[in-house]
Amino acid sequence: MRAELLAIAQQLAALGLNKGTSGNVSVRYEDGFLITPSGMDVVEMQTSSMVMMSMDGTPQSTGKPSSEWRFHRDIYQAKPHVGAVVHTHSMFATTLACLQKDIPAFHYMIAMAGGDSIPCAPYALFGTQALSDTAIAALKGRKACLLANHGMIAIGKDLKQALAITQEVETLCEQYWRALQIGQPYILSQQEMAEVFEQFKGYGSWNQS
Repeated sequence: MRAELLAIAQQLAALGLNKGTSGNVSVRYEDGFLITPSGMDVVEMQTSSMVMMSMDGTPQSTGKPSSEWRFHRDIYQAKPHVGAVVHTHSMFATTLACLQKDIPAFHYMIAMAGGDSIPCAPYALFGTQALSDTAIAALKGRKACLLANHGMIAIGKDLKQALAITQEVETLCEQYWRALQIGQPYILSQQEMAEVFEQFKGYGSWNQS
């Protein structure tokens, strides 16, 4: 599991979704979770760098966990079906997060995040319980959210699904950003999105619970 977590962290960097020491990833494991370390460039990470955490926030192995361990822990506690959490500072998601914009249903693929929008959580200082609280609220009924002036979070039943949702959210953010350069995109209605959700049942790796 440590090797799989490291591989996902490396893949996020290779895809340009995280750079340097930005972002973090975790996976539910045994009675707690494994999380990437704090302040370490992905090129320096090894399987032994992954930090085991208990659900009370206590490290169970050597190393310092990501400063964002609180929202990882709280997501696992609030959502028993979630097996992995990805946090990135990817370019387009972060750009829109710095504008504190929700992403509306400008494209039907918004549905893959679980609703008719991708909400942007209010700003809170990184690494704090306040940030975790805002993230948990924004993720209600959702598989992804933006964090104001910060980045994005994506969740999934496993690392593969969480990565797929991360990639799709970043693509949607880029498309929305580009559309806004020309004008105001048409927003799909609730009825139109309801039809999308019906069509999406059982479709796509990111749509499987």
